[in-house]
Amino acid sequence: MIHVLVTGGAGFIGSNFVPYFLEAHSDIHLVNLDALTYAGDIANLKEVETHDRYTFVHGNICDRSLIEELFKRYDFQGVVHFAAESHVDNSITNPDAFMQTNILGTFNLIDVAKSHWMVGPGIYKEAFKNARFHHVSTDEVYGTLGEDGLFMETTPYAPNSPYSASKASSDFIVRSYHHTYGMNVVTTNCSNNYGPKQHDEKLIPTIIRKALSGEPIPIYGDGSNIRDWLYVLDHCKGIDLAYKDGVSGETYNIGGRNERNNLYIAKRVCEVLDGKHPRNDGKSYESLIAYVKDRAGHDFRYAIDASKIEDELGWKADENFETGIEKTIDWYLQRYVESENSSLA
Repeated sequence: MIHVLVTGGAGFIGSNFVPYFLEAHSDIHLVNLDALTYAGDIANLKEVETHDRYTFVHGNICDRSLIEELFKRYDFQGVVHFAAESHVDNSITNPDAFMQTNILGTFNLIDVAKSHWMVGPGIYKEAFKNARFHHVSTDEVYGTLGEDGLFMETTPYAPNSPYSASKASSDFIVRSYHHTYGMNVVTTNCSNNYGPKQHDEKLIPTIIRKALSGEPIPIYGDGSNIRDWLYVLDHCKGIDLAYKDGVSGETYNIGGRNERNNLYIAKRVCEVLDGKHPRNDGKSYESLIAYVKDRAGHDFRYAIDASKIEDELGWKADENFETGIEKTIDWYLQRYVESENSSLA
C-alpha cells in the first residue's frame, strides 16, 4: 500500500479531493492532516470517515515534530498540500496567521519531505525515487488583470493582499526546492472554486445563505469585479492529473473559462433560487441585493489560461458555470433548508 499525505483535507477543496482521490486510486492510503481551524470541518468528510484506506490526524503543518513523526510512521510516497489560510478579508485584519501557515507551514512540509526522501541534492533514496510533492496554489499570486488578457504560467507574480503574498512566497519555496535540491515537485494555480462544502463566508455560499434567510445580500462596490469560476470537482480532477502525470518542476494553471462578475453571480443565484425555492412573499431574491463598501485593494479581474494542462495532460472542465451552479445550489438547499425542516419534524 502506498501512503500519501494530504494537508488541509477537511477544508473546501481538500474535502472534495479526498473522496475523489480514494475512489480513483485503490492502491493508496490517504492520511489527512488538518488543524480544523475555522475553515476546516471534519463533518465535510463524513462519507470517508470509516474508509479502510483513510486516516485523519488532527494537527498543524507548523508543528515540524508532528510532520517528522508522520513521515517516519507512514513513509509517505507523496504529499498533496492544500492546507492554507485563504480568506482575503481575514488576511487584511490578521496577516500573521497567513504568514505562519502559508509560508512556515509549507517550508516545514517540503523540508521534512526532502530530508525523508533524499540523501543529497538530486539524489533520491531508492525507496522514494518516485515520491512527489504537489503544491496547490491560487491565481491571486499573479495580481490583477484589466479588461483583457489571461494569467499564464509565465505571468510575473504581483500579489496584492497579505493572503496572495503569503501564497506567492510558498510557491517560491516549492520552486526553490526543485531547482536547488532536485526535488520532484509540481504546482497548480487555480481560479475561484465553487461547489459543495465551501465555507459559509465565501461569496456564493454567502449569497445563498443570506437569500434564504431574507437578509441583505452584500456585494462589494458596484459588483463589477470579475472572477474565473471553476467547479471544485473539476479542480480535483486537474490536481489528480497533475500529481500523476505532471512534469517535475512545472506549474499548471487550472481555470474554468467561466468569467463572471460578482453582480452576475448574485443575480444568477437568485434566479435559480426563485425557481427551486421561491420566497413566501412572491418577490425575487434579487431584491435583497445590497451594495457595500469595497474591500481594500480589491483586485478587479482574474482569468486563467488553462491551455497548458489541457494540451499537455488532457484535462478539461466537465462543468460550465450554469451547470455547476445548479449542482451547488442543490447541495446548499439540502444543507440549509431540508436539514432544517427535518430537525423541526
